[in-house]
Amino acid sequence: MSNRELKPHQAQQPQAVLIVPACGKDRGGGHLNRSLFLLEALEESGRESYLWISENQKEDVFHRFRNFIEKSEFSKGFNARLLSDVNEVKKHKWDFIIIDNFKTSKSEFAFWSSLGTVIGVDEGGECRNNFDFLIDLLPALGGAEPNLISPNLLPLPKKRKSSLKGGTEQVKVLIAFGAEDNAKLGPSAAKRLSSFKAGASGSQITLVTPHADTSGLRASLPNVKVSGLVPNLREYLSSFDIFITHFGISAFEAVYAKVPVLLISPGSYHEKLGRKAGFVNYSSVDQIKHNIVSASFIKALEDRRKKIALKFSLDREQKEDLGSFFGSLSIKVSSFCPACGVKLSAESAPVLARFPEETYRQCPNCKIIYLNRLKNTPIVYNREYFYESYKKQYCKTYIEDFPKLMEMSKKRLENIKRVHIKINEEIEMKSRLFDIGCAYGPFMKAAFNEGYSVFGMDPIDDAVNYVNEELGLTAWQGYFPSGHKAEDGPFDIVSLWYVIEHFLDAGKILKDINKILREGGVLAFSTPSFSGISGRKKLHSFLKNSPSDHWTVWNPKVCKKILKIHGFIVKKIIVTGHHPERFPIIGKLIKTNNRGIMYKILLLVSSIFGLGDTFEVYSVKKTEKQ
Repeated sequence: MSNRELKPHQAQQPQAVLIVPACGKDRGGGHLNRSLFLLEALEESGRESYLWISENQKEDVFHRFRNFIEKSEFSKGFNARLLSDVNEVKKHKWDFIIIDNFKTSKSEFAFWSSLGTVIGVDEGGECRNNFDFLIDLLPALGGAEPNLISPNLLPLPKKRKSSLKGGTEQVKVLIAFGAEDNAKLGPSAAKRLSSFKAGASGSQITLVTPHADTSGLRASLPNVKVSGLVPNLREYLSSFDIFITHFGISAFEAVYAKVPVLLISPGSYHEKLGRKAGFVNYSSVDQIKHNIVSASFIKALEDRRKKIALKFSLDREQKEDLGSFFGSLSIKVSSFCPACGVKLSAESAPVLARFPEETYRQCPNCKIIYLNRLKNTPIVYNREYFYESYKKQYCKTYIEDFPKLMEMSKKRLENIKRVHIKINEEIEMKSRLFDIGCAYGPFMKAAFNEGYSVFGMDPIDDAVNYVNEELGLTAWQGYFPSGHKAEDGPFDIVSLWYVIEHFLDAGKILKDINKILREGGVLAFSTPSFSGISGRKKLHSFLKNSPSDHWTVWNPKVCKKILKIHGFIVKKIIVTGHHPERFPIIGKLIKTNNRGIMYKILLLVSSIFGLGDTFEVYSVKKTEKQ
């Protein structure tokens, strides 16, 4: 089994994590800094973790960032967890690979994605939408939507400013433009600010710079305190009243530290990013005026800071950072289509939508939509699932809805009987029926009343107990295919009512069902459809509202193809779940409690064109002659 392939209901054992930072020239130290932070945080969470810096980059990286690395709080784990050899990387089984690479090329992406699940952090390259998951720690301009935009996951300062500077107190200004500052904006801003009399006498200016000639800068900037790079700079931010920097990690750290921020951009791209995020943003150092240390200007910057903090959830105490977030992941990503079994790649299966913990892709072969998740689904299969959760959706508990479910079951049994008789010419009254995901047994009870010999299975013990004790029927607790008794098969009919989508690998489930069905036996199931009116109107919204434990999303056309692959012939499909009120524009005019002429017209249109949001399928197992 490849590290991207999943077996049903089987938790993956934590494997190693690889971090790939951007280390090229003009990429700054931010990517390396947070990669070092991640390295330590993942180790602390119990994940075996490594940092990748290629052999041909290693010497240059050490040369440019040696002082930064050696002073870093993470330096102790740097050498022990550094990988530079491609062959060594290939030997590992990677749980996932974090790529903080700024812009990943096609060749780089093809290599990393062949080794495991790939998570892009602030990815801006041509392969952005191919990543399994995208996390933007800093808001980006356009491009494919990420799963998360989360500056609140950054390693944020422990120290936060308690109050805003005001009155005639001396204003402390910090100027820092990252680990490289190739445009030398830091020295230029310090020189500009110190040239003002008000700035020289009314403020205390500190410049943190990566440039080696700090002594020369001190001589040319007598009113400025000049310092080399400071590891863990974020913990010093709260000592200052204004922070001057460019768009980047430090700006958001300052927002969290409650320090007013002024951005000066090294280029138009950074300027656009800064303005989009809501910062006060200067396009050049020349825009700095003498009033920058005035109480009114600081107040204006603080008002902006508060809005940015609210927008990006930086207004509250941090509960989870990037390290604990990645450390808690339990990723479910398919390397083979969960329905038809075709080999998948990050390039071949297009991404349809991304949400905070979910990425939806579509199989290029069978066209089924399938779900990949960053974390385990929060849904728990227990008694509450059929009581409180069910009631929220249907205004009744499952047991309260039992009579209605029985009536629905009778109609489904009529369809099964027609298909079964047509194939087998005559039907035994004691045909054996197995209901997978039987819940509290309404379909089993209806089938028993019709003379079937019935069996059921469900993971919820309360439901199974109800079937066995209250209904007097036979049900087993567990997840199919394990848990049922082989000696009770083979079966003439197998049913799954809104269950097939709950399996991680629906294709394997269909194979297992085929094994326990007699030739000519009936497979019947129902499931949501992405080609109904809701999916057609806006697929993104439809998928957003799809339950987090629905691993596959079907439609009738896809269903026929998949069942054929697994040895079934579709005999009948009934489109259900018609909702005239969901039609775009005109549907808003309909009141569902007053089913007038417009409702009936749209209902007819929905029925004719198969626009229901769910469907039922009735198929038979192929015989040797077929």
